[in-house]
Amino acid sequence: MMPSMRKTIINALKAHAMGDIKKHLANIEIYLENPAGIGEHSDVMEAIQVELDQVAKYHDQLEVLSKYVDRESGS
Repeated sequence: MMPSMRKTIINALKAHAMGDIKKHLANIEIYLENPAGIGEHSDVMEAIQVELDQVAKYHDQLEVLSKYVDRESGS
């Protein structure tokens, strides 16, 4: 059975958010492992906080999707 358009879109939104979370977590790991190697960011702490804000943004999107939009997730 083919998934509904609604489910396809919800799955795509979730996959996009998860991909962005992984991207920003990778950036954090790079800053933590080699902070001197990132020349354009002299304030490593601030750069990590910016990445954490992005992780939080996409995490929140996943939470909202699961709680309020994706009726089939058991919520």
